[in-house]
Amino acid sequence: MLDKVNVSDTERTRALGLSTVAFTACFAVWTIFSIIGIEIKAELGLSEFQFGLLVATPILTGSLTRLILGVWTEQYGGRIVFTAQMLLTAAATWMLTWASSYTMYLIAALGIGLAGGSFIIGVAYVSRWYDAGKQGTALGIFGAGNVGAAVTKFVAPFVMVAYGWQGVAHVWAAALALMAVVFYVFAKDDPALVAQRISGRKSPSLAEQFAPLKNLQVWRFSLYYFFVFGAFVALALWMPHYLVDVYHLDIRTAGMSAAAFSLSASLFRAYGGHLSDRFGARSVMYWTFGFSLVLLFMLSYPPTDYVIQGKDGPIAFSTQMGQWPFVITLFVLGFFMSLGKAAVFKHIPVYYPNHVGAVGGLVGMIGGLGGFVLPISFGALLDLSGIYTSCFALLFIIVAISLAWMHLTVRAMERAAQGTALDRLPQLPEMQDIHDPEAQAQTRVLQEWKPEDPDFWEQKGRRIARRNLWISIPALLLAFSVWMVWSVVVARLPAIGFNFTQGQLFWLAALPGLSGATLRIFYSFMVPIFGGRLWTTLSTASLLLPAMGIGYAVQNPETPYLIFLVLALLCGFGGGNFASSMANIAFFYPKAEKGNALALNAGLGNLGVSVMQFAVPIAITASVFGALGGQPQTMSDGGQLWMQNAGFIWVPLIIAATIAAWIGMNDIADARASIKEQSIIFSRKHNWIMCVLYTGTFGSFIGYSAGFPLLTKLQFPEVNALQLVFLGPLVGALSRAGTGWISDKFGGGRVTFWTFLAMIVAVFGVIFFIGIKEQPGAFWGFFASFMALFFLTGVGNASTFQMIPVIMAREVPRLMKGLSKDEVLKQAGRESAAIIAFTSAIAAYGAFFIPKAYGTSIALTGGPAAALWGFLAFYVICAVLTWAYYTRRGGLLFEVERNVSAAPLAA
Repeated sequence: MLDKVNVSDTERTRALGLSTVAFTACFAVWTIFSIIGIEIKAELGLSEFQFGLLVATPILTGSLTRLILGVWTEQYGGRIVFTAQMLLTAAATWMLTWASSYTMYLIAALGIGLAGGSFIIGVAYVSRWYDAGKQGTALGIFGAGNVGAAVTKFVAPFVMVAYGWQGVAHVWAAALALMAVVFYVFAKDDPALVAQRISGRKSPSLAEQFAPLKNLQVWRFSLYYFFVFGAFVALALWMPHYLVDVYHLDIRTAGMSAAAFSLSASLFRAYGGHLSDRFGARSVMYWTFGFSLVLLFMLSYPPTDYVIQGKDGPIAFSTQMGQWPFVITLFVLGFFMSLGKAAVFKHIPVYYPNHVGAVGGLVGMIGGLGGFVLPISFGALLDLSGIYTSCFALLFIIVAISLAWMHLTVRAMERAAQGTALDRLPQLPEMQDIHDPEAQAQTRVLQEWKPEDPDFWEQKGRRIARRNLWISIPALLLAFSVWMVWSVVVARLPAIGFNFTQGQLFWLAALPGLSGATLRIFYSFMVPIFGGRLWTTLSTASLLLPAMGIGYAVQNPETPYLIFLVLALLCGFGGGNFASSMANIAFFYPKAEKGNALALNAGLGNLGVSVMQFAVPIAITASVFGALGGQPQTMSDGGQLWMQNAGFIWVPLIIAATIAAWIGMNDIADARASIKEQSIIFSRKHNWIMCVLYTGTFGSFIGYSAGFPLLTKLQFPEVNALQLVFLGPLVGALSRAGTGWISDKFGGGRVTFWTFLAMIVAVFGVIFFIGIKEQPGAFWGFFASFMALFFLTGVGNASTFQMIPVIMAREVPRLMKGLSKDEVLKQAGRESAAIIAFTSAIAAYGAFFIPKAYGTSIALTGGPAAALWGFLAFYVICAVLTWAYYTRRGGLLFEVERNVSAAPLAA
């Protein structure tokens, strides 16, 4: 922190006061659409989604610009950057009144969004005037400028009634331009910038300012701010609309009621800074997340009618939160969110005093993106579920994840400080007298594991590794079966009385991919934290929830669509398992056998998709479980189906796999690592490149598996395709399991490159045969092209995973030169396992985006060809990346793969 001895209290107060007023004015402009957007919505006849996009667009600009504005503030000073930002925003706000179409409104909204970038300018500027012990309070006072949202909600409705929404835009633009002039005239350059000019030092480079962004801690702070600030902005924008629709208020009353939330979520930020200085920011974050969980649960509970069959007849009652209890609860939620906003930004100047602009810019950007993403999500959830309180349910999930991540990180830090002392404590205080630490030692933990030692591997290691692999494979197979079960179920739901639209059916097919991919990000780090045995047991047992839920839900055509959405999301548990399973098996095998072991685990695990698509259509035609399974459903053609068997048939198998994992698997002591230790992969360039390549292979496999049945049924309705679609995942899974040796022989990079070229040709074939689908034989050409695609994705899945250990074996010695040979092997193995898991997480989003791309393409163009052209373009990018970084002369793997015939690549 630069010296501030020569700065007077008057100068500090002036800098803080001017910045706070300027930020208040900017925030009032930033949230202007929360009021005028309602009238614009009526004028243009916008849908809920279009309205959500309009009010969220300024938030996008304000978020994305925060990172660069923070950097510019550190380089050029807050006085000049703040002034320029306000003048540009004022001009964009005035020009909003010139718009004449929805597209022009969106473009103008992008310019208005510059107002949101003012936050990080002020943080970087104000923090340089105060010492660490007072920064929390100062930044809390500055952050109270969020009250600008309340100013808009209080005043704008009255201005709009008198002069129209154009009058609001003119007044707000003029006020902001005047504030820009006042700030430029009366503000001074911060002391750090003055000292830098006097000394002649150059401003830090972009690389130096962005260096801390590789720390996982920064991204954890960003998630916190995604809720405390992003959700605040989202709710500030959404609440007037919510109150008008739910409680039937007029716009003035709705605006003033919503302003109560904006006030509490803004004014108490200064108090949150004071509490953070006094009690610590971490304690304040615990208060924020804990109380927010309770309050969001109350807000997310929808109005419900209950009928209980009592002794004397039915007992009926209902639950519903009235208008004023709702406003009061929202006010209290805003209070704790305001404390959290101050606490997050108390951390940043303490941990990163010389990088407040860059770190604060990133955290502010992610938080601001919450204000963009969440209103759109609120609108989409409302359209999908029809339940207004679904917006609060989404926030409840975000808070739960944030609290869990924070608490696990704190516990990991405590464990690192206490060492083994915590392991010797009893699980309950009452067990202190009878607790024997030695007797409680974990007998299934392998304290010594040296797979690279030939003697150890032959005498002991191979046997144990194989046992863990052959227990892991069926558990992973079941996980894939449950994950992708909706790809078959959705095709049959209309036949048994569920009147869902095509869009709703595509959502059910796509959501397991979205939740599974997201869970994989977290599952990627779980094995080193909990151990492979415990985590495999828990993650396999979790499959019982969606399996049993589907079995019960499909038996009643009156089951709400929301229940099906929840079950589709829960099926993501199966998708998450892949990341932890692959990371676990990677620890057991030496490099020479790792590629084949991973190919077997993944390939035979992927086989679960094909097994499911083969078994479920058969199982639903018979009463497999008799009276225990429930009654059949009558189809529109008079036939019968036992659709519940699509879920129930997996239950006994899941139970058996869970027991086998607990009894037969092992943990490896050396594989234990905290999230912090694993997070080094986020600074590895090749981690991100391999994420792209694996998305091209596995993302395609799982996305095509999820969307193939429904796409085939829609494009070729005259063909009974459900009897054939299981062949695609079967071909892809077997090709992955059986082609790992090709990469070992010729090199993973080469195989990956040629695989992408072949996939380009195969996709072109699919596009061609869809274009002539009315002609004889078109289906078989379409089907053959897809079979080729599935085969190629399997080959590419094996080859990309084979590349990762080889890449890290070459990169770790270069990047960490102080390590011994054994330490290099251990570090390379740890990073390879983490990268394998993380790339699988990112790639799994293909299970969501590919089916959703089909649905969007059909809705916009009438056919899936546009989506397929997009996939083809992505494969071209993947091929170019593979060649540029790995297989060209001078590429990372060129020399190794050129000599692969003389020395096996994996050795």
